[in-house]
Amino acid sequence: MQNLAVRDTTALLAQVRQQWGGSADLWVFGYASLIWRPEFDAVEHRPALVRGWHRAFQMRSRVNRGTPEQPGLVYALLSGGMCKGMVYRIPRERGRDELDRLWHREMPTGVYDPRWLRCQTAGGEVMALAFTLSRRSPNFTGRIDDQEMLRILRHAQGRYGSTLDYLVRTAEALRQHRLCDRESARLLALARREGLA
Repeated sequence: MQNLAVRDTTALLAQVRQQWGGSADLWVFGYASLIWRPEFDAVEHRPALVRGWHRAFQMRSRVNRGTPEQPGLVYALLSGGMCKGMVYRIPRERGRDELDRLWHREMPTGVYDPRWLRCQTAGGEVMALAFTLSRRSPNFTGRIDDQEMLRILRHAQGRYGSTLDYLVRTAEALRQHRLCDRESARLLALARREGLA
């Protein structure tokens, strides 16, 4: 199991900055909350398809959508399959500042593995920064059965709200942008069937 507590997020940021280079616009791939709450100023966004990665509701959240005593869940980008999401273009001259803000949001503990992924869009392929999760991470849950999922949806609450609210907002944003996957739709239907949403 990785010891993520000792990861140097400053060094990781420097590496990502170097890989980007700063001479072209910065692209970012969003697959969950970045779709409905990007918190950066993009001049363009478009639907995108990433192959080799998929969206999964299998990442523990002990602060934002849960607590250490009652962990919640958020989406992660895991290897395998494919994922429909959105890519955002940030102008080169604002790229460094916006990357710093994004890093502060996504990487305060270094839980993710930042990667540059090939994103297919109607306007051509772009290389975009994405935040992926390793299955070796202690925050990776693996498959969760429906009874446990419902228990989490009923009780998990963190500093940014409940796991249930996060699921509903993400599933609805995916539907709105015609990016929905079967599992997101299934989980939303499960929550509604139980009267949670």
